[in-house]
Amino acid sequence: MNDIKQELEKIGSAYMESFNRQDAAGIAALYANGGMHINPAGPRMDIEQLYQAIFKAGFDHQEVNLDKAWPLGTDAALAMGQYRIAGKDPTGAPMERGGYWTATYVREDGKWKIRMQTALPK
Repeated sequence: MNDIKQELEKIGSAYMESFNRQDAAGIAALYANGGMHINPAGPRMDIEQLYQAIFKAGFDHQEVNLDKAWPLGTDAALAMGQYRIAGKDPTGAPMERGGYWTATYVREDGKWKIRMQTALPK
C-alpha cells in the first residue's frame, strides 16, 4: 500500500509543479481520457481551460499533500489529501483558498492518470 502512495505522490508533485509554472496543458496531461475535475461550481472535463481561468484570476502557487491512498486492484486507486492555492487578485491583494481533495486514479497506457478529482474548499 505504501508503494501506491508513492506512485500517486509523483502525480501530485507533477500537478503542483505544473500549477506553479502556470502550465494548464501540463495539468490536463495528468488526467485520463475523459477525466473530470469537480468543484463547488460543478463538474468540468475541459481541464486545460479550467486551469487557464484559475491562472487568469491571479492564482499562481499551489501546495498539495496526499494523506491517504488505497489500491483498488492493480489498475485503479483512490487517494485524498489537502490543497492550498494562492496568488494576487487584479488589484494586487493576496488571495488564498484551501481545502480537501479526493481522486480516483486509473492506469492508462501503463501510467497512473487522474480519472476524477474533487476539490472541496474548507
